[in-house]
Amino acid sequence: MSDDAVDWEVARKVAQRFGGKEPFAGREHRDGLEEDFAEFTEQAEDLVAECTGLRSLSGSARGRVTSRAGWVDANLASFQRLLRPITKKLGDKLDKSSMGVGSKVAGAELGMMLGWMSTRVLGQYDLLVIEDEKPDDQDIVYYVAPNVLALERRYAFPQREFRLWLALHEVTHRAQFTGVPWMRQHFLGLVESTIDSVDPDPQRFMAALQRLLEARRRGEDPMDQGGIMALFASEEQLAVINQVAGLMSLLEGHGDITMDRAGQGLVPSADRFARVLRHRRQNSSGFTKVFQRLAGLEAKIKQYAEGEYFINVVEERGGSDLFDRAWESPDSVPSILEIRDPELWISRIGATELVK
Repeated sequence: MSDDAVDWEVARKVAQRFGGKEPFAGREHRDGLEEDFAEFTEQAEDLVAECTGLRSLSGSARGRVTSRAGWVDANLASFQRLLRPITKKLGDKLDKSSMGVGSKVAGAELGMMLGWMSTRVLGQYDLLVIEDEKPDDQDIVYYVAPNVLALERRYAFPQREFRLWLALHEVTHRAQFTGVPWMRQHFLGLVESTIDSVDPDPQRFMAALQRLLEARRRGEDPMDQGGIMALFASEEQLAVINQVAGLMSLLEGHGDITMDRAGQGLVPSADRFARVLRHRRQNSSGFTKVFQRLAGLEAKIKQYAEGEYFINVVEERGGSDLFDRAWESPDSVPSILEIRDPELWISRIGATELVK
């Protein structure tokens, strides 16, 4: 029996089931897709660098067109690398019988989340680079073929425009994590801080329920920031989750703004693409809406709009010079409260001399 806290094979099987049968799986449907994304990933690097001043310090970006199953496998590999500390901690503290049942439950939950996401995600940058483990399968910009093709056909999108537009967003994320020298390590440090503080004590479950009831009485929603993870987090973990929320809002908002600015003149349909994807993000219902809240994905959806709001306000006050202060150091990253009230960030970093 594995000592892992997650049964990865269960996760893979459940994800495949939730991912369903892939549309446009035949090779004939993908003619030109790999060639387009290879071309546009390279082009996007130059456009993003020109627009933002950020260029990767890790060499050229590599695009990879994949299936839903391939995207799931890539994310499972990333989760395995990321969760090693917590799986070891839980394996040391819990008895084998508990681990056997618990790991299957954890695997099923992770598989449900990844399987559902595999039907929605269009592109993703994988930042978990570990040099001694299959370097050819890391630092990849992924494009999920069936989802891209389905959206293009459903809305009659001009294919080459849409593919360049997607590449711009994902390459922007790579430029953020590999072009800002401290960014990747800072982000992983925040994630590791959360993982390191995980405590498998069942009493934490009861304490979390008590916090939920108290928050509800105050009219607050503790899942608003990070789904079920935020619900069961300690005070220390919540502080880190709020840091992560601020950082991700900054990065997602910057990604959306950059994809539009860098593609100006090259992607005439950008406004239409943005409207469709915004509607797609916001107008889920039923099971999808509930699942998004439990998994923290609803909080992620808010990050796009909140991040864009922050950037627009900051640039209105001090231009790109003021916004670029956010890339100076980890201390310059806005908190989630500062994302929602940019004046707090402007005041904190002492940027009044730049404000017009």
